[in-house]
Amino acid sequence: MEMDNKTGSALYITKVCFVAALGGLLFGYDTAIIAGAIPFLTPHFQLNDIMLGWTVSSVLIGCIVGAASAGSISDKFGRKKVLISCAVLFAVSAIWSGLANTLSEFILARWIGGLGVGAASMLSPMYISEISPAKIRGRLVSLNQLTIVVGILAAYSVGYALVDIGDTNWRWMFGSETIPAIIFLLLLFTVPESPRWLVKQKKQKQALDILTKVAGTTHAENEILEIKNALTHEDNSIAMLFKPGMKTALTIGIALAVLQQITGINIILYYAPKIFESMGFERNTSLLNTVAIGAANLTATFIAITFVDKLGRKLLLLIGSAGMGLCLMMVGISMQYDIFSGYCVIGFIVGYIAFFASSLGPIVWVVMSEIFPTKIRGRAMSIATVALWIACFAVSLTFPVMLERLPAIATFGIFAAMCAVMFVFTLFVLPETKGKTLEEIEKYWIKD
Repeated sequence: MEMDNKTGSALYITKVCFVAALGGLLFGYDTAIIAGAIPFLTPHFQLNDIMLGWTVSSVLIGCIVGAASAGSISDKFGRKKVLISCAVLFAVSAIWSGLANTLSEFILARWIGGLGVGAASMLSPMYISEISPAKIRGRLVSLNQLTIVVGILAAYSVGYALVDIGDTNWRWMFGSETIPAIIFLLLLFTVPESPRWLVKQKKQKQALDILTKVAGTTHAENEILEIKNALTHEDNSIAMLFKPGMKTALTIGIALAVLQQITGINIILYYAPKIFESMGFERNTSLLNTVAIGAANLTATFIAITFVDKLGRKLLLLIGSAGMGLCLMMVGISMQYDIFSGYCVIGFIVGYIAFFASSLGPIVWVVMSEIFPTKIRGRAMSIATVALWIACFAVSLTFPVMLERLPAIATFGIFAAMCAVMFVFTLFVLPETKGKTLEEIEKYWIKD
């Protein structure tokens, strides 16, 4: 519903943030489509456990490069232009992956898609945080995680739907990403540039117009003043990242990024069919089970969106990390000692996904998009996101070997232990950012 100029438009900010969050949908779709393709890629390219880990994780090399470069590029050319480039990369990767004739060609095509995933994973939540009013910023940034899990569910569903169409089914799985990539590209031309980036480029009039549409004249004028004040002492040097207040924010951001990954989420999202097949389920049933995982992921994400600005970031992270660790231990014990039936183990896996989706999944991205000051946000967000993708690469590369060569209780116990580390870190180190403007958070780090 449209509101007058003094109060802004809820419809406008929702539309803008939804379009930006579609970068998350492509992120989820691109990284999860491999799960349904693994049973068919393995015999097609004759992959052993080590080569399977490399084939699955190769996209993450692109993610690392994309995340590393997106911050400085977006600081120079703007968030919107780089997101448009991401959409193009997604489309090119989708088409090429589907047409690849050799493993090297396939890996290169996936690497190109990874560039888009890495850049979008950083820029979509950062763009949303830079345009959103503080009181609803958590919910709006969580839209990015919602679209990620929608993308994951869509990828799982497409994988299951295409399982019986013949030897080329994996090609259609990857090629199907072209459609959402083109939609994302077209919709990006309908949204504005980040107002904080515009102020940084001395385009205050444009920034004021955008912020007025977001939440009204008073909000816009106050935000412009706060942004200009934050940029007054701007320092573009690398050394700025390591000043006392900035170093603490950067350390916390990196720790959050790494912990989100080493608590095991992508061993489930990427390798769920392989895990289920190792438990004795048939291929079609294994792929159907992944759809259940995607549905749980989507449903639980609404919990985070509903409560992130009410209960705060810390409480949800504490509940989530504790629940994740417990579920992973039960998976390991059950698979090791055959205590429960296969469907009970699926229940524990779904429970793990639900705890992740209602906590670490969206909230880590929310906090990462909030804690860095405006003057270093692009560069710092890149560093933290690079750390995330490096951790994701390490987990994805090694898990097939761990699953085959270690006892189940050891494999899943390692990731459960990381959940305990996340719990302790959240309890004793992480500050609460609920309800604070980005400039208020910046003042928390920069103490006289």
